[in-house]
Amino acid sequence: MSAAVPPIGTLTDRVQFKRREMVGEAGGGHASMFVPVTNLWARVRSLSGRDGVAADGRNVTVSHAVVLRFRKDVSPGDRLVYRGRNLEVVSADDLNGRRAYLSCTCSETSWTG
Repeated sequence: MSAAVPPIGTLTDRVQFKRREMVGEAGGGHASMFVPVTNLWARVRSLSGRDGVAADGRNVTVSHAVVLRFRKDVSPGDRLVYRGRNLEVVSADDLNGRRAYLSCTCSETSWTG
């Protein structure tokens, strides 16, 4: 994702960074859980939303653009929690090649009925 470098002072949203880890289950197999890593300052913006129907229920998927200070440890499958909403990291790229900012595309899905 190519975007402009954010102006100073625009990283005003507080997000919690959680890493996905696989844990073994008692009956065999694995389950994924999200382990809190740290809290970060970011800029969170909604991009688009769409309705859908799957598995006898309605869902709404919203995509977000999240910009934060550069980190090497954010990758697809991780989670950013923003105002109690779980934003799944779909991609995380160096914003301008200078390792100053990280641009993440995130997806949030909520289910009803």
